Amino acid sequence: MKKNKIYIIDVTNRDGVQTSRLGLAKLQKTMINVMLNDMGVYGSEFGFPVTRHETNYINANLELARKGVLKPIVLNGWVRAIKDDVKKAMERTDVENLNLSISTSDQMTRGKFLGKKTRDDVLKMMTDAMDFARRKKKLKIIGVNAEDASRTDMKFLIKFAKAARDHGADRIRYCDTLGHDDPFTIYERIRMLANEVKLPIELHCHNDLGMVVACSIAGAKAAIDSGCDAYINTTVNGMGERAGNADLVSVILAIKYSSGFKGEYHLDERVKLSHAWKIAKYASYAFGVNLPINQPGVGANAFAHESGIHADGALKDRRNYELYDFEELGRGEPELIETGRQITAGEYSGIKGFRNVYEKLEVKFKDDKEATKILELVRYANVHTQQPLTHDELRFIARYPDIAKKIFTMEP
Repeated sequence: MKKNKIYIIDVTNRDGVQTSRLGLAKLQKTMINVMLNDMGVYGSEFGFPVTRHETNYINANLELARKGVLKPIVLNGWVRAIKDDVKKAMERTDVENLNLSISTSDQMTRGKFLGKKTRDDVLKMMTDAMDFARRKKKLKIIGVNAEDASRTDMKFLIKFAKAARDHGADRIRYCDTLGHDDPFTIYERIRMLANEVKLPIELHCHNDLGMVVACSIAGAKAAIDSGCDAYINTTVNGMGERAGNADLVSVILAIKYSSGFKGEYHLDERVKLSHAWKIAKYASYAFGVNLPINQPGVGANAFAHESGIHADGALKDRRNYELYDFEELGRGEPELIETGRQITAGEYSGIKGFRNVYEKLEVKFKDDKEATKILELVRYANVHTQQPLTHDELRFIARYPDIAKKIFTMEP
């Protein structure tokens, strides 16, 4: 008998980048996708196929998928649940998986559509978009998002989800858009929804009330208790609009180690927690937001003990005061900091300093012509990110120069 599982779809590159006053360059979004793939995360909602400044980035990442670089991660685009968005996504990009989103609550039907749309209109817009999307044979996975699902009455939410299912949806995304749910209400609502619809349920929760991880795993529990797979939306370090989304590492730790989940509810076995430290550090650098010292798993104090009783207990047996091992998250190796001469690669670099940087990374060029080509791309990359490039970014540019060029290119 198949055991239902919990899968992770990270939305850093869609919802995380909508964080007010922050954002990521397209190269940084690409590196997040690469690191998520290396980590074994099931999917990345990697951008907006209808938004013109995303077009080259999206197609470049899909090219990386075809080359096997971004594989097996599933790359999903986000569009509104209207036919025109689906049409534009198909025309502008090679995207194969889409999430179609529309508001379902009375509040948003009134407040966003200003009385011009009824619930029947919402249903028709979604089903028309689904029918149009399903006629496009290149689309593989289509999810339907109920925005503000947590404030939508259950009778209509079930009707909406069944209509999506009957028109070909592969998953229903339950969006706790304002972080309105608590772990108890979301469990009951998802249990009812999953029992009625019998489709995989995707949990998209926000942290406005500080319960985002608890709500995400409670919703996943309800889906699995109803015989359906669960997909939890996360962002790296919990980045996202307002108070943020469910933190990727915290969700994984909660599933693996919380008393009610450990051994009972099964996380996608491809997930490698050993990559947690690397991706958390990179996202912190790329967003320009320091990790809180008390961030679960990856914060500076996550394994720090000062109290005499705690320190003594941890030294005698780490399990006295640690639920999991720091090594499991990829921590424990000393980090070296250069305190002498540093040569960096940036928008004004010359060829000698540039080659010195790459020699330290053990990257060799065939000749000066190849080195000059990569130098020009590195200059553009520095203009693009407005930050010193990381070693992983430099290696990526040297390895995939043609794709990097597409990522840096904007066409207004």
